[in-house]
Amino acid sequence: MTNGAYLRYVALGDSQTEGIGDGDDTTGLRGFADRFAEHLAAAGPGLTYANLAVRGRLAGQVRAEQLAPALALGPDLATVVAGVNDLLRPRFDADEVAGHLEEMFAALTAAGAHVVTVTVPDLGEIAPLARPLAPRVAALNDRVRAAAARQGVTVAEIAAQPVATDPRLWTADRLHVSALGHARIAAALAEAVRLPGSDDSWTLPLPPRAMPGRLRAAGAELRWVAGFLGPWIGRRLSGRSSGDGRTAKRPVLLPLG
Repeated sequence: MTNGAYLRYVALGDSQTEGIGDGDDTTGLRGFADRFAEHLAAAGPGLTYANLAVRGRLAGQVRAEQLAPALALGPDLATVVAGVNDLLRPRFDADEVAGHLEEMFAALTAAGAHVVTVTVPDLGEIAPLARPLAPRVAALNDRVRAAAARQGVTVAEIAAQPVATDPRLWTADRLHVSALGHARIAAALAEAVRLPGSDDSWTLPLPPRAMPGRLRAAGAELRWVAGFLGPWIGRRLSGRSSGDGRTAKRPVLLPLG
């Protein structure tokens, strides 16, 4: 950091950090990390940015595959966002997942980086069939907050804001945030690190929307199961991942542009 401005930002994580839901693989993915980098660059020239995230990665895989490359880049700012893929697995262990996150928190802060993470909204408010996951989400968030406090990590409290579960902030698969959702997360991160010009406007509710009737809502649930949940379960049963064969989209520090 020079004169209060960050110079080397590195993002670690899974599909949300990669940018799924904001653009596509043909035109390119943007995502909250790219958008946060834009906030950082506006606050101070000279920023370089790397994004090591790969979709489908579990927290342990993020630690094993991305931590060492991140440390080698010498960041003065890093975001670590992972754990949702673990939440969806049958044998979820909140302590184990949080342990992987804390290892990354500790290593990056010890190397001089300001580390920022987020809390996860209640997935059951986004996809009713995911309501049984609420205790898992709460357990992970509690442990992330505790680990962050121990390691001096900044937490953007996304989960605490009602707007975080507005369907308009999420894509049709209900697992990834939309372009609007990515923009809100980036603004939350900017406020969390107190960038000039940042504020809490990202917490404001969206305009009222028409609520679907029961039949329409039930139909949407069935389409979600057939179009997204079913294929996801199929990949898990076959041992495949959406990130198979993929590498980081931005593995080195580069200026924006």
